[in-house]
Amino acid sequence: MSDTPVICFGQQPCGIFPKRFLVAKILTAWRLQKEIGGRIVFFFHDSDHDYRETATLLTHKKTGQKFSFNFTFPNKTHKKYTPLYRKHFKEDWKAGTRRQLPNYVDKELVEIFDSVETTNISDFCLEVYEKMGWLDEVEVVRSSDSELRSNAIDIEEHFADLEWQGELVRAQRMNGKYCLHRGGNAYHELPDVCCEKSQISPTRDSRLLWMQSIIGCTHYIAGEGELAYLDQSQTPEIEFVKRDAIENSSEAWTTINS
Repeated sequence: MSDTPVICFGQQPCGIFPKRFLVAKILTAWRLQKEIGGRIVFFFHDSDHDYRETATLLTHKKTGQKFSFNFTFPNKTHKKYTPLYRKHFKEDWKAGTRRQLPNYVDKELVEIFDSVETTNISDFCLEVYEKMGWLDEVEVVRSSDSELRSNAIDIEEHFADLEWQGELVRAQRMNGKYCLHRGGNAYHELPDVCCEKSQISPTRDSRLLWMQSIIGCTHYIAGEGELAYLDQSQTPEIEFVKRDAIENSSEAWTTINS
């Protein structure tokens, strides 16, 4: 462990513009850094595959009605199972979304949206957050990083990135087999293969130890949901900090940090 505080928070790519609960974690990290010093690390869990994470709830300027934007995908397999760091949106998605955005956000955010050229979903989200100023002096560590994965501890509970039906998919190891969840109690069972560590990412329950083996944080900022399931006894060296409260936490933050 480092003598210098390492303040960490984690989150999947969580919207075309960041969700308010992510901004709350960042604000908490900046406040804590002023109090104790050290550096801030954003554990960007772009190994996740859940396309619902990037849903972006915005409010119409005139009507006050809320609308959920999200990326569109080339096919169902890609949408449901491809990890976020490899997901890409359909060719016409950006232009269609761009036409609607001025009704929901100010010109500055529209210009940021316009300026991002990548079609990769994780890269798109991260670049927007950076250009909005919410990652100033924040070190980003990505769970998709193959070198990071290779240096992490071994974990029994894991997902592996595998080829299936012409797509890279994130399959969970269950009962000695790799499976894709179809819904309910139904699964697609994939042919068994031998995986390299660079293909492996953690489950919800193994994520904390896996992340800590790489980052070695002294403080971890978590939301209420995380605190409910994290087994804090696994990492007694970490001081867990509840993120500061914020209203409408699941909606998008639409203000640039200046």
